[in-house]
Amino acid sequence: MSETAVEKQSFATYKKNNTIEDGDNVVMYLSRENMSIIRVKDGEYFNCKFGSYKHSDMIGLEYGTKLGSNTGRGFLYLLYPTPELWTLVLPHRTQILYIADISFVMNYLNLKPGMSMIESGTGSGSFSHSIARTLAPTGHLFTFEYHQERVNAAKKEFEEHGLSDMVTLRCRDVCKDGFDLEDKVDAIFLDLPAPWEAVASAKKAFKQNKVGKICTFSPCIEQISRTVTALNEHGFVDIQMYECLIRFNEIRVIPMWTIDEAMEKQRAVEKKRKRATPRVVRDENNNNNNNTQDDESSSSGHINKSVKVEPSVDDSNQSSAAATPNSTTGSEMEDSVSTTTSTPVLGSETPAAEASITIAEPRERIEPKNVVVTRLPAEQRGHTSYLMFATFTPATQGPSLTETKAAAAAAASASSSK
Repeated sequence: MSETAVEKQSFATYKKNNTIEDGDNVVMYLSRENMSIIRVKDGEYFNCKFGSYKHSDMIGLEYGTKLGSNTGRGFLYLLYPTPELWTLVLPHRTQILYIADISFVMNYLNLKPGMSMIESGTGSGSFSHSIARTLAPTGHLFTFEYHQERVNAAKKEFEEHGLSDMVTLRCRDVCKDGFDLEDKVDAIFLDLPAPWEAVASAKKAFKQNKVGKICTFSPCIEQISRTVTALNEHGFVDIQMYECLIRFNEIRVIPMWTIDEAMEKQRAVEKKRKRATPRVVRDENNNNNNNTQDDESSSSGHINKSVKVEPSVDDSNQSSAAATPNSTTGSEMEDSVSTTTSTPVLGSETPAAEASITIAEPRERIEPKNVVVTRLPAEQRGHTSYLMFATFTPATQGPSLTETKAAAAAAASASSSK
């Protein structure tokens, strides 16, 4: 039997042959909001809104393959299970850590391959998978959970995901019984209701000749306050607290006007506003103009009728204002083109008159340059918990404040007894 045929799948590394085999775990990716994980078994089916998929059709395909349904209505992708995808598809037994918190914690704990670490509060195993992948292949994770049913479920998942060799899972209440480990680990993560009760045991679990990092994950600021007091009492330094929030940027496209373009746009708005004068006002203005025209025409002995054509009589004895009583306003003249034609005028001594017809000219549309900008929401949401970090430094690890007080009380008691 070839080596590729017996290669075991692990969430810590990718398979060399990158081929789906019977018994492998596969993430069925329909969309980012619609994913699930299955264990491939010959003869079984996976059903979704697109139709039915045979497991036997998946065996032999490469991970990342786009597979269509039997109905032809849709498709999905067959993805290799990673700790990031497992966080999105795992069955929730407790509140879990997501990628934003996971990446932040692992960076500040300075995790590397070959290190040893304690995780207290296994829960649904979301963070456990990411830790195991980071510490592989020679590192080790000691994870603790006080609930027996969650321990059994997590143990089964570690075995199915190829992580059982690098993960030690124990059912233990570390707040009361401690970790039962001494001089063993490089980093510690506490996701507990009362993390301050486990600080003393955590101090003993650190490798005493090396600098170690500890992190607590607490939803309430009161828990943080009590944990800070415990860390100070036991000689931890460089205590810091952070809160991870996912911030969504709103992408917008806005026009970037130059000064000349903005002024031209404002003039166009003013013209449009003037043209939008109420009809009643325009009718009154037209009536007044017509009455003025009739009076001037009767006084000069002419009958001047204008409907849409506005005559302009070329008479040297008449002023231009009297010849064109219905002349356009200045703003309308800027937005129009005047065309002159010869038209006979009744009662006029000249055989022909020049008439001005106003024809609207289409305005040139101003297209400004577009600029892409981002806008942040006024309020940030998405709080899960506070992350607090502290450093274990061997050079500063003398007796803790509690131990000093106990020693002082014992000495005082001994001296008084004498």
